Amino acid sequence: MQDLKHTDCIAAIATPPGRGGIGVVRVSGRDLLTFAAAISGKTPAPRRATIADFLAADGTPLDHGLILYFPAPHSFTGEDVLELHGHGGPVVMQTLLARCVELGARFAQPGEFSRRAYENDKIDLAQAEGIVDLIEAASAQAARSALRSLSGEFSRAVQVIVDQLIELRMLIEATLDFPDEEIDAEELLHDIDAVARLAKLNTDLATLQSRARQGAVLRSGLQVVLAGLPNVGKSSLLNRLAGEERAIVTDIAGTTRDALRETIQVEGIPLHIIDTAGLRETEDAVEKIGIARSWQEIERADVVLQIVDARTGVTPADHAIAVKLPAGIERLVIENKCDLADTEPGRYMAGQQVHLRLSAKSGQGMALLHDELLRIAGWTGHGEDVLLARERHLEALKLAAEKSALAGRQLNRLELAAEELRLAQNALSSITGEFTADDLLGEIFGRFCIGK
Repeated sequence: MQDLKHTDCIAAIATPPGRGGIGVVRVSGRDLLTFAAAISGKTPAPRRATIADFLAADGTPLDHGLILYFPAPHSFTGEDVLELHGHGGPVVMQTLLARCVELGARFAQPGEFSRRAYENDKIDLAQAEGIVDLIEAASAQAARSALRSLSGEFSRAVQVIVDQLIELRMLIEATLDFPDEEIDAEELLHDIDAVARLAKLNTDLATLQSRARQGAVLRSGLQVVLAGLPNVGKSSLLNRLAGEERAIVTDIAGTTRDALRETIQVEGIPLHIIDTAGLRETEDAVEKIGIARSWQEIERADVVLQIVDARTGVTPADHAIAVKLPAGIERLVIENKCDLADTEPGRYMAGQQVHLRLSAKSGQGMALLHDELLRIAGWTGHGEDVLLARERHLEALKLAAEKSALAGRQLNRLELAAEELRLAQNALSSITGEFTADDLLGEIFGRFCIGK
């Protein structure tokens, strides 16, 4: 049997809180057949569902259900794993969990089952993060991408590049280990085809970066804030985007007092739309609070849709709002009510600023808005090629690309080139956890749900 890293036994409820037809308590540890016999009075066969009563210490039945036993190392965690499938009421589940603790288990920490799987070499770090992304997927496309990461596709793509780095490092460092041979550096680089190898490595890195960037967009989406003067159609636009009457629409200025939120999907990309109170000077105390909150939402936005009335165009009051918007946040000017202005929907540039003419009421021009939001998100429709990625993955890929490029500029100094390639390899290895600090592991697995 493999050498496991833990000797203690952990237990947790693996199904969501609340009532349901079925609930599952999961247990992981060493030599759990004795544990199974104590809680069920039976010795379950590996990987077969066994009908059993779950028993209290005095033999009184606590529940009736199924017990499954997965012996090490052929389990999710690599340890012995028991699953107790009972009736999904909160009291029943808590009672079963308490009985497991009586038998010597302790309460699992968030993500501890997945962390044990990682530490027992059942999954790597990217696959572990794929578990959470699959659970939290906001669209079918995001779920498919997360499943690819969980199955190891992201890790394999990283490993292909790591292998290239290792081979190139080996060829260069072999020369450095034998300085007395007086091998000419230029001749060596030609012999090992270093320039072509680096070019391919950089191309592969760029491709993986592109797939990961698309995955990051698919995973988190965009925060889109609707802002502007009162009565320009912000709430109507929210309703049109959401496909239902989510916001109250009236001709009375100041109807929207607090932010309204709605998440939609465009080509599988989550767009978190936030309708805000109209921005204006007011003496109304409640409206003032709403306007202050509007500016708070604007500060956190990825993109601000500044709505203006197409009949008037950008007024001095609209311009005053524009100059107060935070620097670095993408802005689109939406000229709403083009149907009332008797103008056709369209896209045009005013200086460096994109303007879209549309009608939230009739739906004219909405396709233009969808396309523009996808452009801002950087979505190019890779579809099934996308790998769901996190910010730390993007940073690691960026660092690896920078170090690889620097190695190419240092080829006249082989020892420096070899060091840059080593740093590039370390950056890539941090994605899968082959080279990862313990404090980062704690941060990653601490975000998992208990029971996973």
